[in-house]
Amino acid sequence: MNHKLINNSFYNLKKYLEKFSIYLESKIPDSTILKGINSLELADKNNLSFYCDYKLLPYLKSSNAFGCFIKEEFKELLPNDCFSILVKNPYLCYAHSSNFFSPPLKSNGLISKNSIVSKNSFLGENVQLGNFSTLDDNAIIDKNVIIGNNVFIGSNVSIGLNTIIENNCSITNTFIGNNCHIKSGTIIGGTGFGFNLDTKISISHIGNVKIGNNVFIGSNCCIDRASLDSTIIEDNSRLDNLIQIAHGVKISKNTIIAGQVGIAGSTKIGSNCIIGGQAGISGHINIGNNVIIAAKSGVTKNIPDNMTIAGFPAIDITRWKKNLIKLNKKNI
Repeated sequence: MNHKLINNSFYNLKKYLEKFSIYLESKIPDSTILKGINSLELADKNNLSFYCDYKLLPYLKSSNAFGCFIKEEFKELLPNDCFSILVKNPYLCYAHSSNFFSPPLKSNGLISKNSIVSKNSFLGENVQLGNFSTLDDNAIIDKNVIIGNNVFIGSNVSIGLNTIIENNCSITNTFIGNNCHIKSGTIIGGTGFGFNLDTKISISHIGNVKIGNNVFIGSNCCIDRASLDSTIIEDNSRLDNLIQIAHGVKISKNTIIAGQVGIAGSTKIGSNCIIGGQAGISGHINIGNNVIIAAKSGVTKNIPDNMTIAGFPAIDITRWKKNLIKLNKKNI
């Protein structure tokens, strides 16, 4: 039998989940070989699935999945031929299981003969470098890093271990931590948008970008270097595609930003924030911790901790909803 499939036994999946303190109860035999995890609608007898939302109930009752991560109170809803896998958080189990069945990329340690590597750069062990990529002077690449095709890594850039840089990225004036993932087409460390309004004389930006550990940055994002200090993205932050982070912005730990968000210069975003798609945030303001900003909001002033805001200009979301109801009544 294929060695890879043997590794996909239910026993190995349980042991993998135990690494994250996830314990389950199921009658699935340990020796069962599984091919992956899929939606309730698309799963077959080689797949597991998960149930975490009432909207999925019609699919649950007709699912062909071999087994299903599910809370105990819902197990009676499963088809008779689908094994229950009782857990506290089915969606979290889905997330971890997706990585079990499709593990992250690992470096093959090959340096393309078509790449350009400065003699003054430093490469750690087992670095992978793709075709037509360039490492400039004093670039420091830690071990197990993967750098894709047509990537430019400028002078004095530092990239931490196990980080993945996908194709067609340009990274300059930047320090990147460990276990980060930067998707294709993203530009980090370029000059920001700054000039004297009257004369249009450009302001030279001489700062840098600092990215923490375990940060995910989507495709086609632009993150500008600071004018004097640092543009900062702290640990465990998640950025979607097509995001603009201007010079001197600070994004604190565990913050999630959806696509097409723009954040103007020198704004500070707190920890554990969630910013919806197409939101725009003015410069030189402070947004507190645990703030939720609804999609398409325009934020023009400081926001204290623990608020949920919406609209333009963005206000408390309950007040915004009431104003919207009043407006709609007037227009009837």
